[in-house]
Amino acid sequence: MGVLFTAWPPGGSGRELRRARLMLAGGGSLVPPAPWPPALVGEWGARLRRWARARKEWACLPLGGAVGLLGGSVLPLLAALVAVPLVRRWLAARGEQRERELREAAVIELCGTVAGELRAGRQPGQALAGVPAGDLGPQWTAVSAAARFGGDVPEALRAVAARPGAEGLHGVAACWRVAVDGGAGLAAGLERVAAALSAERDQREELRSQLAGARSTAVMLALLPVLALLMGSALGAAPLRVLLHTPAGLGCLLVGGLLEAAGIAWTGRIVRAAAGERGRAGGSGAPGPAEGKAP
Repeated sequence: MGVLFTAWPPGGSGRELRRARLMLAGGGSLVPPAPWPPALVGEWGARLRRWARARKEWACLPLGGAVGLLGGSVLPLLAALVAVPLVRRWLAARGEQRERELREAAVIELCGTVAGELRAGRQPGQALAGVPAGDLGPQWTAVSAAARFGGDVPEALRAVAARPGAEGLHGVAACWRVAVDGGAGLAAGLERVAAALSAERDQREELRSQLAGARSTAVMLALLPVLALLMGSALGAAPLRVLLHTPAGLGCLLVGGLLEAAGIAWTGRIVRAAAGERGRAGGSGAPGPAEGKAP
């Protein structure tokens, strides 16, 4: 039997040999074990992670609940409930700013790509129709259709330029109109539009880096009360119990919260005013997208 087992099957593969050994020796089951965790648990976990990424503002509730448990009061949880819409607005503003920057970068890349295709010998309609939508959104399909089938390309470009961050497409539309009506060089005009948009973006990035120190200082000042509470708790003074369970503590908490909010708003106003003044001062000398109208 041992000779038969080792000799059979002749010339068989290693998988067949292992299967035969398992069948004859009873060394285990051929059915693979069920995956762990089950597929249903993994699916619900993925949904929960997607929901948590899409609803980051609800993280205020467990944080407020933890502080409420430490202080033995429901006030932190109520404050967390009030903070949820404020945090949602802040996150929405950050998301819109990120999308605006992505659209601006897409417009700059579009100008460079189309200019390169034109200098390589392609026709304007073919070069514009071959550009993928990317971060410009589904409205770009109308521009591709207009370029492919001879429609009103400048009007389609202006429709896409109405979205925040895509304003540079107004310059592209003007260049297209001049190139079609007057026979001017479209590639040179698009390159000038791309250069103007890049210079404006670089100026904004430089201004943001210069204001980063002021923003970090404001964040540190806003976190000082939290550090004070942690130090008081480490020293055994129980500051949360004093703030949340005594009339004097509640009064200090109310006044301190109002002063904290006023300080953050005032600092943000100073930063925005400085950014606006620097932007206007720099914009007077920097080339604008409109200069691409006459390449």
